[in-house]
Amino acid sequence: MRIRALALVAVPAMFCSGCLVGPNYKRPQAITTPAFKEPPPNSFKEAQAAGLQPAQPSDAFAKGKWWEIYNDPALNALEEQIEVNNQNVLTAEATYREARTLVRVARAGLFPTVTTTPSVAEGHSSGGTHTTLSIPFDASWQPDIWGSIHRSVTGAAATAQASFADLENTKLLLQAELAADYFQLHGIDGDADLLQRTVTSYSEYLTLTQNRFRGGVASDLDVAQAESQLYGTKSQLIDLGIERAQLEHAIAVLTGKPPSELSIPKALLTAPPPPVPIGLPAELLQRRPDIASAERRVAAANEEIGIAMAAFYPTLTLNAAVGVASDSFTKLFGLPSRVWSVGPSLAQILFEGGRRHAIVAEEQAAYDATVSGYRQTVLTAFQQVEDELAALRILEDETATVADTVQSATRALTISSAQYRAGTSDYLTVITAQATLLSAQRTQVDLLTRRLAASVSLVQALGGGWDSTKLPSQEGMKRGT
Repeated sequence: MRIRALALVAVPAMFCSGCLVGPNYKRPQAITTPAFKEPPPNSFKEAQAAGLQPAQPSDAFAKGKWWEIYNDPALNALEEQIEVNNQNVLTAEATYREARTLVRVARAGLFPTVTTTPSVAEGHSSGGTHTTLSIPFDASWQPDIWGSIHRSVTGAAATAQASFADLENTKLLLQAELAADYFQLHGIDGDADLLQRTVTSYSEYLTLTQNRFRGGVASDLDVAQAESQLYGTKSQLIDLGIERAQLEHAIAVLTGKPPSELSIPKALLTAPPPPVPIGLPAELLQRRPDIASAERRVAAANEEIGIAMAAFYPTLTLNAAVGVASDSFTKLFGLPSRVWSVGPSLAQILFEGGRRHAIVAEEQAAYDATVSGYRQTVLTAFQQVEDELAALRILEDETATVADTVQSATRALTISSAQYRAGTSDYLTVITAQATLLSAQRTQVDLLTRRLAASVSLVQALGGGWDSTKLPSQEGMKRGT
């Protein structure tokens, strides 16, 4: 009779374990646009028209090694070390492994729990001393009638997927940071090269002024001005060493090394930024790991609502106990020593002052917050792409204007120098022309650095070639594969 009663309860419970209570998950709508507001720079358009864009950039993006579009072996070697040695990446990877483990923890709730508590008890009576040996086994199983355990597993899997996307986003951010530091470092090398050539030129002007002073055709003021110009430029050259050293140290740490173990040879930036495959705005939702992470957290929050709603329904627990008990070890495993019990139990909360309603409302609010966070992440992604497209376009136009400025300033210095040698103008005219030319040349060098940094930021804003198909599947997470 007991077994029949148990069956009457357990069988319906088995069939009802797919009756999930709570809302089914639907990906929230995100604000998007059919096209980016900012057009790509002319150099990108020209490369695409010439058939250059689909080649190297797309290949590098497909491989997930977007930095290869810059065709710099030294940069490639540094970037390869981030995934292996960077401590922040290793931390994110460990966090992902922890999240995967929590899926297995949640999944364990679907199975019975079996415990045993062997004991030996000794008692004394008028008949003498009695020893009782007992080896009981207790099993308890809570059928997932309302789907709360299944929702816990699904939510944990979604959280693990989000953790994986966080790992990929960490890699992308650090790779972009390294590339930006690398280009900035070599931009400083370009500044240093320019200042070194300027120091040589100013030294020649100082010698010329000193000779003219000794010949009585120039004043000591001219000499003092030439010296001031020279020493000020030397000071700027020396000062560049601070920032270069700091950038080199930062790159070393990004690659997982102490600064003492990395030295980056000096090199000059010469090539403009390569074209970057931009794609359509709608594709951005699939290409950014931070967007994927935010969306997966929305899915996890949805499951929490269902778990909270399931608490309104009764809980069924199936208990079974079997074991052996005897006053003699030789009789312990005999048929008369066997004991057993089995039966179901139901638990239902009748009153708790509105606690469950409050928990459901809490989870609903948390879900709404994650939806808003997801949509804000999407909007921020669009902003970042638009910002970098605008920066690249404007910096490209500025580069052309600054090139004209350098050409005019060079001509002005040539004319003022000739007039000074001829005695028809004072040295202040030369100094002014020198300062104007140096300022324009430094701007020219810095613009190339800024364009390359903006290119890196654009790659980062576009997801670095990542896409959501690289997320581990939710079903695989649930199975522990």
